[in-house]
Amino acid sequence: MKRTFQLAEINDVANQLLKEVPNKALCFHGEMGAGKTTLIRTLVKQLGGMDEASSPTFGLVNEYHDQNDQLLGYHFDFYRIENEVEALDLGLEDYLGTGTWLFMEWPEKVSSLLPTEAVDIYLHFIDEITRSIEYSLD
Repeated sequence: MKRTFQLAEINDVANQLLKEVPNKALCFHGEMGAGKTTLIRTLVKQLGGMDEASSPTFGLVNEYHDQNDQLLGYHFDFYRIENEVEALDLGLEDYLGTGTWLFMEWPEKVSSLLPTEAVDIYLHFIDEITRSIEYSLD
């Protein structure tokens, strides 16, 4: 699927994505400012997340819960990871086995550790209010 959208349409994009993805492991690719965290924030909200999602750049991982305080998923930002050993030290393998939503920014930094069924989502900056999204569900 490939689509260009205005930021005002982010809820529609997130809704479509949630309906179409075959599993809960989502890898978000895109340059800084492409909208990865904004889309993840919207996805967490639509899934009933209790807290507003934010980029875990310095902590590397955020944990989200739903309104009933049940674990909803994890949000990773691997931007600051120097190598895959750091991700292993973080306990990435344990997180991958939780069966919860996994939102991963900069997944190319840990590519050999990711599940093969993970969905790659590519976001592109067009202008201040326009982005494009592309993903394949093969």
